[in-house]
Amino acid sequence: MKHIVTGIVAHVDAGKTTLSEALLYRAGAVRALGRVDNGSAFLDTDALEKQRGITIFSHQAQLQTPTLAVTLLDTPGHVDFASQTEQVLSVLDYAILVVSAAAGVQGHTRTLWRLLARYQVPTFIFVNKMDAPGAALDRVLEQLQAVLAPGCLPFSAGLTPALQEEVATLDEAAMDEYLVTDEIQPETVQRLIQARTVIPVYAGAALHLDGVDELLEGLSRWTRERSAAPEFGARVFKVSHTDKGERLTWVRVTGGTLRPKMGLGDQKISELRVYNGTKYTVAPAVAAGAVCALPNLTATYPGQGLGVTPDAPAPTLTPVLTYAVVPQGADQHACLAALRELAEEDPQLRVSWSAHLQELRVQLMGAVQLEVLTQILATRFGLQVRFDAGSILYKETLTAPIEGVGHFEPLRHYAEVHLLMTPLPRGSGVQFVANCSLEVLGASWQSQVMAALRAKEHLGVLIGAPLTDVRLTLISGRASIKHSVGGDFREATWRAVRQGLMMARTAGTAQLLEPWYQYRLTVDQTQVGRAMTDIQAIGGTFDAPQPTGAQVTLTGAAPVAGMQNYAQTVNAYTHGQGVLECSVEGYRPCQDVTAVVAAAAYSPTADLPNTPDSVFCAHGAGYPVAWDQVPVAAHVAYLTARPR
Repeated sequence: MKHIVTGIVAHVDAGKTTLSEALLYRAGAVRALGRVDNGSAFLDTDALEKQRGITIFSHQAQLQTPTLAVTLLDTPGHVDFASQTEQVLSVLDYAILVVSAAAGVQGHTRTLWRLLARYQVPTFIFVNKMDAPGAALDRVLEQLQAVLAPGCLPFSAGLTPALQEEVATLDEAAMDEYLVTDEIQPETVQRLIQARTVIPVYAGAALHLDGVDELLEGLSRWTRERSAAPEFGARVFKVSHTDKGERLTWVRVTGGTLRPKMGLGDQKISELRVYNGTKYTVAPAVAAGAVCALPNLTATYPGQGLGVTPDAPAPTLTPVLTYAVVPQGADQHACLAALRELAEEDPQLRVSWSAHLQELRVQLMGAVQLEVLTQILATRFGLQVRFDAGSILYKETLTAPIEGVGHFEPLRHYAEVHLLMTPLPRGSGVQFVANCSLEVLGASWQSQVMAALRAKEHLGVLIGAPLTDVRLTLISGRASIKHSVGGDFREATWRAVRQGLMMARTAGTAQLLEPWYQYRLTVDQTQVGRAMTDIQAIGGTFDAPQPTGAQVTLTGAAPVAGMQNYAQTVNAYTHGQGVLECSVEGYRPCQDVTAVVAAAAYSPTADLPNTPDSVFCAHGAGYPVAWDQVPVAAHVAYLTARPR
């Protein structure tokens, strides 16, 4: 029997969990059809999910047809919890993207499509709510093909001659096959689906079980089982805690076989749990392709690769707002411990403690996540907290290469590090590379440098915001046979990063980035002029207005700084009738750099834990050298043009 791991993803309210329930029911995995609206959904098991009627955490279920076994992963639909959805994508064989027939492709649908493309997940689309007034599959198909991909083709009626002809137009080899035989073989269709050239589209109304059997049949017929490596490999896609406080590490086995007592680093696996909703069975072994949970491992994290499997790419969906945590009757240490446990489950929470401000801060996606976090702290940990007004999470990058130098030479210590810092395309994050001859710097010292680069989040020098979209390449350095120790290279490396950023600031090539939203704004026809004026005023853009009856929809992009509180404004001038949906698009150059830098009042040289200065030694004593004098004092010649 074929076994696949499938995830269901969607914009909130598209009916994702309803479809999950319908698939489980029609496959005979559950006896009764669960409902989201009355809290009986098999997969929305958390009390908060039942209360709010939305999926907040990813969940697992098992279903089976005569020819197919499916591990089904239901994911959050609300944009505020999209980082948890992204964690799941790296372990999927196939995804089911649910689109509402009434709403069509929405802002978060586009975001999910970009993520599915990034992780190269073959995708089926289910157009749900076809029973809604005015729903028309032809119109939705036209939009899917225009906005997502031309390969979105209707599969509900099977591989008809008309469908075969459309498939042939998408691939040269398929066209040759079609011209010779006048048909397309099922194996060819499977190949094109796996390559994301063809995206099968099914339609129905999951609440009434319409179209669900056809989707199940399509999954059975058109999917392929992933080939597995013989060596053991697995990837962590989730960390959670049970009601009893057990820490669970959820993994997809990608190669070999996972067994109890196997060692993962300095930890051993005690038990293998295969979950189906809230219940689980203990497995004696888990083969490649399956998903299981490992209790009581302490050093795992989402995205981690085990065995021969590498870590997943760094997530692209990151928070854009930061909040200060204000305990109400609880101490900071209790709040910090609770938030760190939650950050194990969602690393994008980014919990930090500022000793300078004596302030605990978290990074979040939006208001709904903030409300849920407040409730979780109260119900799970018994902590009452409030949060200050959210501030924008800016980032910093470079627009031109620069060489940074760090030197650390107090008495009886020695290390010098040269890093070439080069800009990368938006969304690349920070990359670390070594390109230094072993004759210049030995392997052990190079290893120390690379470990130091990965050991902390590097901050920019404009406002102290996180560095992004930069490649840091070790290109040269020097050690002392007599005096160098590992910690010396950590200090020299961190100083080299900051020194290079200071040189870039002086050269005008340090750049401040701000987050932008993709938005979809629906207002009355009489209010569209006001909406367009508002969007222009905050520096946003919009496409041509799309009229729908008495309403008009604007779509486009705008800075988070201008849109942060705009939902309240829309609610006021539309008297509660307007609808604003936002999803994070990414980062762009900041529009008002001068004001943001002035408001931050950040002094990079006063940030001693991130100092750009170096330490040299003369006459038996170490002495500080300011960052702008390091190029002159450096012991190793610059490999690039020495900054002036």
